[in-house]
Amino acid sequence: MYNYLLTIKFEYPYLLLLILLFIFCSIFCKAKIPTYIMPHLNIFEQSRHKSLLLTTILKYLVIFCSIIALSSPYKQLDTQIIKNDGIDIVLSLDTSGSMNEKGLNTENQNENRFNVVKDIVKDFIPKRVNDNIAIVVFGTSVMMATPLSFDKEAQKEIVDYLEVGIVGDRTAMIDSLASSVNILKTSKAKSKIVILLSDGEDNASNIPLEVVIKLLEKYSIKVYTVGIGNSNKIILNQISKATNGKSYIAYSKDDLRDIYNEIDSLEKSKIESNKITLKEYLFFYPLFLAIISLILYIYLKNRE
Repeated sequence: MYNYLLTIKFEYPYLLLLILLFIFCSIFCKAKIPTYIMPHLNIFEQSRHKSLLLTTILKYLVIFCSIIALSSPYKQLDTQIIKNDGIDIVLSLDTSGSMNEKGLNTENQNENRFNVVKDIVKDFIPKRVNDNIAIVVFGTSVMMATPLSFDKEAQKEIVDYLEVGIVGDRTAMIDSLASSVNILKTSKAKSKIVILLSDGEDNASNIPLEVVIKLLEKYSIKVYTVGIGNSNKIILNQISKATNGKSYIAYSKDDLRDIYNEIDSLEKSKIESNKITLKEYLFFYPLFLAIISLILYIYLKNRE
């Protein structure tokens, strides 16, 4: 019960100061009334005292509960985000055999490229607090690792399970963009982006690049391409340029971290001003108590 009371907030907390004002006035601002001394009324004193105490309690309840009701107590239940003003992001990650190569992390030469990418991606995902994120991985074929979701912790755990060769050793980079389009084409978000990361030539896609670029343009999807080492810069530049994105090349883990940080700064969601806070209003409880107390107070006063 105590913990529940601690969760209660007030929309107009300053109105509660009226309680202090009422207490002050009841002590120091009493009205002066004439006093009549009547003998032999001791037999009524006890019952009168009880009646006076009860009416006083009821009077205070009416005042206090009315003020509490006016201050609008509520309990915050949840915050919902208006998704239409956010950013939907697909992280398209290369898991082909070439991602097993080492040397991208200068501090740990034995770490392969994909493990470096996983670290960077797991750092990037929590930064997009207000955005939907999906993860696509590609090798010989393409697989959606996670659908569009706000559950960042679950996505980080799924990234941990991804490995090189999980969908084959070749590189179906263009097909991965087609899968990203399928994820984003029904999105109502104002901004839709794909962050495509690859370290090699496309040698397994079935869908022509021109077709995929037309689909990206049709659904207003911007693509940021990130190449690792000697990847196919020409195709990556062509994709990013056609979709008003940007192309990057990373030669180290620090480069990769800086690239994702820059993309994070370029694609800022404006959703902070578009949140709905769900509240459970509690004013009717003190209001109900105030009304009942007022009825009883009037009844007792009329009996005196």
